[in-house]
Amino acid sequence: MTRPRALVVVAAAAAVLTAMNLSVWLAGASPARVLALMFAGTLGSSYGFAQSLAKATPLLWTGAAVALALRARLFNIGAEGQCLAGVLAAAVVGAALPAGTPSLLAVPCCLLAAASGGAALGGLAGWLRGRLGTNEVLSTLMLNGLMAVGVTWLYGGPLRDGAQVHTRDVVAGARLPMAGAALRAFRGSGLNASFLLGLVALAAMGWYLDRTRGGLRIRALGSSSGAAAALGIDPLRTTVRAMALSGALAGLAASHLVLGVKGYAEHGLGAGVGFTGIAVALLGGGKPLGIALAAVLFGLLAQGSLAVNAVVPSDALVVVQAATLIAVAVVGAGRAVAR
Repeated sequence: MTRPRALVVVAAAAAVLTAMNLSVWLAGASPARVLALMFAGTLGSSYGFAQSLAKATPLLWTGAAVALALRARLFNIGAEGQCLAGVLAAAVVGAALPAGTPSLLAVPCCLLAAASGGAALGGLAGWLRGRLGTNEVLSTLMLNGLMAVGVTWLYGGPLRDGAQVHTRDVVAGARLPMAGAALRAFRGSGLNASFLLGLVALAAMGWYLDRTRGGLRIRALGSSSGAAAALGIDPLRTTVRAMALSGALAGLAASHLVLGVKGYAEHGLGAGVGFTGIAVALLGGGKPLGIALAAVLFGLLAQGSLAVNAVVPSDALVVVQAATLIAVAVVGAGRAVAR
């Protein structure tokens, strides 16, 4: 790293720390005490660390979803709705399976349903962009709203489980293993096998984009739609493929939310993880390792906000997230200038 770039990075880190201290101070608390509580509630205990990873897990999926679409120069802000579609599909299929269905069959069926739900919504936005020229930002925003309204009605109406305002439980075989079952230190946390699946998906996404013909078509479309067409690449098909794959990744966040933590779907489940996934993808630079680290960072901040909730409002740490994103933008601009 050259000296100008190093100075930009140091200045950005200092700005994030300053923003955090200022927001905590304005909330009437001691920054040193808040930092100590955050550390104790996250990295300072096995349970806190496991909970941080649990909160990072759905962000692995939605961050990967947004990053994949960006490689095709498509801004998929519909990961929120695609996640909700995946949650709905996984919960419905998981509850419809016969009791006693083995995990080797139940889990793949639910994962396929979750991916299909997200892919259908993402593919629709891709088709609207490729066929009709509809801006994907607008179409995915509208689809987010439609999904939010739709699942709220379904969970409180046709799919309601008696007196409970949520769907029926998925069959036992559809549940993913919890980390607490293997490691006593993680007992009681929400960390489950979806975290490992998310890491595998990130690695697979990187391999697909960099090593396969399908990935080459997506990258070519992102470089120049005109050049892609000149190379014989069908822009419509490639746009639909990119958005469908992106939606599938977002839908697979249901592996954590439904198959891991809850065992059913309810109103509000998955809310916010799609929009936070945009921040994760941008912070991670669209790279698998960067996305994983960014997701863990946001997981630590989310868990840390709970640890300091008695001292400062949890919303105070939203300032830190915003400052982090601004710092990333500044670092990127600084690197461009340094070149």
